[in-house]
Amino acid sequence: MFWFLLITMVVVVAAVTLAVVGGGDGEVLPEVAPEQLVDPLPAARPVDRADVEALRLPVAPRGYRMADVDDVLVRLGAELAERDARIAELEEALAGAGGTGDAGTEGGEK
Repeated sequence: MFWFLLITMVVVVAAVTLAVVGGGDGEVLPEVAPEQLVDPLPAARPVDRADVEALRLPVAPRGYRMADVDDVLVRLGAELAERDARIAELEEALAGAGGTGDAGTEGGEK
């Protein structure tokens, strides 16, 4: 029984190997053009949540293409830094306006 299972396993592994390799016709695996990232994020407007959710990076044989991932991360980092600066600017303006508005209201009530 052991020998039967062993021989069956060897035959199955050989069949799978031949199927993957191509049956010995000389061509190992067909050459396929790598996927390219096409317009991942809009250039004319800021990136929003829907853009990030719709983003699909092309897969390479060993994972994702580093150049595409780096480009997306740089763009998202720049967008986040710009938004953080704008939020800080608006909070500063709000704090400045709030401080002068409260002082005027308190002076009028007394």
